[in-house]
Amino acid sequence: MTDSTAKDKKAQDQALDEALQESFPGSDPVSLTQPAPSKPDADSKRKDKAKG
Repeated sequence: MTDSTAKDKKAQDQALDEALQESFPGSDPVSLTQPAPSKPDADSKRKDKAKG
């Protein structure tokens, strides 16, 4: 593992730890990434643009 990779991993671990502390107690797991929109979400965005 390179130095920058180790620093990135440490930064992600710290961000996750902070998010876990901020959300406790919570029922949903913390995620550092944003999932891609689902197909129904993408369709509604296209409809909204067509209206506007």
